[in-house]
Formats: sequence, C-alpha cells, structure tokens
Amino acid sequence: MSVAEQLTQVRRDVEELSNRTGQDVVLVAVSKTKPDEDVMAAYEAGQRDFGENRVQELVGKAQRLPKDIRWHMIGHVQTNKIKDFLPWVHLVHGVDRMKVLEVLERECAKLSRNVDILLQVHIAEESTKFGWDASEIADLARPEVWEEFPHVRPVGMMGMATFTDDEQQVRREFALLAALFKTHGKAFDQLARSRGASWEALSMGMSGDWAWALEEGSSMVRIGSAIFGDRNLPL
Repeated sequence: MSVAEQLTQVRRDVEELSNRTGQDVVLVAVSKTKPDEDVMAAYEAGQRDFGENRVQELVGKAQRLPKDIRWHMIGHVQTNKIKDFLPWVHLVHGVDRMKVLEVLERECAKLSRNVDILLQVHIAEESTKFGWDASEIADLARPEVWEEFPHVRPVGMMGMATFTDDEQQVRREFALLAALFKTHGKAFDQLARSRGASWEALSMGMSGDWAWALEEGSSMVRIGSAIFGDRNLPL
C-alpha cells in the first residue's frame, strides 16, 4: 500500500479505538529517516503532526516542507542541540532532566518565544530508557519550581514501555504513567493555563503497542513503520 493508504488505515484504526475509549487522540507520524516525498504524501492526505528524533533531519525538513506542519522533537534531547531545533519545533517530547529545562529556558528567552514540552517519565524496566521518577514528578508539580522557567510550558507527560511482547507488563507501565498524569493533573493544568496552554497530552504508544496504550488512557500516539514502512538505514 502507498503511504497515504497506510496512513488512512492507521487513522481508521486509531479513531475506532479512541471512540471506544472516549479519548481524543493526536496521531504523530514518525517520519525519521524517510524522504521528503513520503512526508508530503502523508501531508497531502491530511497529516500535520510529524515526529523526528535527529535534529539535522528535523531542521532540514522544516525548512523545505510546508510551514503549517507541526514538528515534534521525539528523540532524547541533547542540550547542545536545543538551540538548533528550537526555532522549528511545535512540541518537545522527552524532557527528562533539569538541565534540559535550564537550556530550553535560556534559548527560548533568546528567541522571545514559549515552548510546549512533555515531561518524560521512566516507566520501563530497562535502564536504557530515560525519564523522571514518580517522586521527581511530584516535585515538579509544585508551581514555584517553574518560576525559573517562564518560557517553558509543560502540557503533558510521555513514556516508553519496555520493549517486550509481554502485554501485561506493557499495560502496567502505561497504567502507571496514566495514574501519574491524573494524580498531578490539577496542579500542572493550573500552571499550563497560567501560561496560555493546557495540561492535556499523555503520549504513550508506538507502532507495536499503541492499541494497548490507548486502552490505558493515551491521548497521543507516535506511529512510524505502520505508516511509512520499515525505517531506512543510514548509508
């Protein structure tokens, strides 16, 4: 099937499940390693949210492709690259440590802009995953913490489950994130609204586990291979 046909099928599947769960779901098409032509095929089929994990690739595509695309920085955030992607990004996923917040604030101030972010929570049983733990999220829910970051707007959480076929384990991890999102939702929503945003994005679920994620409460899924096919390997 073509990219447009695969995107249509994924949208249909996501919409069907989101209607059952009562969630309004944002579909982020993960276009990393894919050529401009594939992105444009999805764009012409109505897709506007695209995710990239390499700064150079995101910036290049943002410069070349339609300006109403909403680019999501979904990779592990390297602080020395923030200044490069910040002018182009709609939402920064994976904000997983205080240093990232500090550099985001500094670079946002230079540009006189605000940036929306997701707080990455470590929910997987894999040491290779990044993120805050539950106690750190509780600390971040205190509004005084954010006085140092007036240009940064937390609008949600994200997390990646363990890479496993064990459905029950993955669901437990997603349920943990959904519970944290709900527990601290009031405090974060008040903060976000004071900055002209809202606390609404719970990003969990990718091509292999998005259906489980939606059933556990996700409102944003990141799907790549089901839309674009297998990732292109670098030369």
